[in-house]
Amino acid sequence: MIVLQKNLIQLPMLQQEIIMEEIEYVFDEFENYTYASEYFQQELELEERSRLGPAQWISLVLYSLAFVLGVPGNAIVIWFTGFKWEKTVATLWFLNLAVADFVFLLFLPLYISYVAMNFHWPFGTWLCKANSFIALLNMFASVFFLTVISLDRYVHLIHPVFSQRHRTLRNALCAIGIIWLVAGLIAGPALYFRETLEHNNHTICYNNFHQSDDSIVLMRHHALTWIKFVLGYLLPLLTMIICYSLLALQVKRRAALTSSRHFWTILAVVLAFIICWTPFHLFSIWELSIHHSSAYHHVLQAGLPISTGLAFFNSCLNPLLYVLISKKFQARFQASVAELLKHTLREVSWSGTVSEQYKHSETKNLCLLEIMQ
Repeated sequence: MIVLQKNLIQLPMLQQEIIMEEIEYVFDEFENYTYASEYFQQELELEERSRLGPAQWISLVLYSLAFVLGVPGNAIVIWFTGFKWEKTVATLWFLNLAVADFVFLLFLPLYISYVAMNFHWPFGTWLCKANSFIALLNMFASVFFLTVISLDRYVHLIHPVFSQRHRTLRNALCAIGIIWLVAGLIAGPALYFRETLEHNNHTICYNNFHQSDDSIVLMRHHALTWIKFVLGYLLPLLTMIICYSLLALQVKRRAALTSSRHFWTILAVVLAFIICWTPFHLFSIWELSIHHSSAYHHVLQAGLPISTGLAFFNSCLNPLLYVLISKKFQARFQASVAELLKHTLREVSWSGTVSEQYKHSETKNLCLLEIMQ
């Protein structure tokens, strides 16, 4: 805010008042707060208005890679777990995990366009609300399903008696419903707070926590940030670390050869979650301090887009880390592909045989006609 006030000094008084009102109106944005301030600063410095910084370009690369790799990867998982394989508790987890990531990635081009157009949102208010809601819904549903998968693996392998009694399809479906409900409740505020603001033919999609009362803005901003951090990062991370640590210890006691592979698999899973999600939540918490000081404004401008891109990138890693590294999945995948190819070749062969029989019968009929003539 201090930087923006300095840039406004040279403007006429009436124009200063108009711009300052709009800056205060959007300055406390939650997820894209620094994007909004960057936009207004660029409006005042016309020579930089159409340029994207290095952080934005890096984030665009991460978004694009997540979309290109994640859509087909999750689609393959959905196809096999949802339509080709027998329904089990494990396949239900992976199916819903893939659905959450897949739906989120399908809407990612809207956000890519938003960043590529220098944070100009031409898609309207309702799509601004819907896009933010769907993004949050599926991002946190994905995190919750990763957490449930770690719990399920631990219970299934370490407590087989309890697993046999309670690990049923019915209970799994109930857990899936609860996960989607909680994710929807966390994402729900986006439908209420998310709005668009137009200024000089430039529209932004932002969180309007309150137009005039700074105390309400701060309260809502802090509350939503800490809820997302605790429920969407801290508790899932602690759950995965505890479950996989206990699981690794148990496997190590049973077989040293198996424990080595299992250890590296577990390490890859936990590290991927930490690398992708830690920067996103740390910068979101750090962003709260901007209300009191603008000293690290430029750091946040660079850090938030990149950290958001890393969080998005986790959606394309999930099929690889949680499914494709499994030998059992690879065997079932190869068997399913072999069966599909065999079925396709059989159909081609059958159609070719029918075609040859048809040609043979036609030739035979022509010969009979010539003989009769």
